Amino acid sequence: MSLDVAVAVPFKQRGTSRMGEGEFVVALSLDRDWFSPDQAKRLIDVAAGRGLLTREDDAVVAAFDPADVTVPEDYEPDQSVLREQSTFERMLDALVAAGHDKQSAVAEVNDLQRRLGVNVEAAAALYATRRGVDVADAARDAREEL
Repeated sequence: MSLDVAVAVPFKQRGTSRMGEGEFVVALSLDRDWFSPDQAKRLIDVAAGRGLLTREDDAVVAAFDPADVTVPEDYEPDQSVLREQSTFERMLDALVAAGHDKQSAVAEVNDLQRRLGVNVEAAAALYATRRGVDVADAARDAREEL
């Protein structure tokens, strides 16, 4: 997942899982030249919203082990990582990451939604759960959105 990789890079670069928010912004904007400083701050907000980062005082802390993230040699994030993903998009990303074909998953989720008369998030959560893909956090968010 591109967001995971973009967030992991500054931590991997420094060999830590905690760094100052300013240091994180500099790593993404000046060191890597991937984002403007404002965009790098937006990335922190998006990543915190997805549970990838937590904020403690003036620091950001990875909520995962950055060392476990593989960064492709030619990796450069696109601007899409700066937008919030819907709950459905997060579940779909989890399915794709688990090896499911995106088009097939969307078609089957839509069919499940139609047959059961539920919203797309409920159908996606059921579809993923039946296939052993953990979407508990996204499902919880979907329930709160109702």
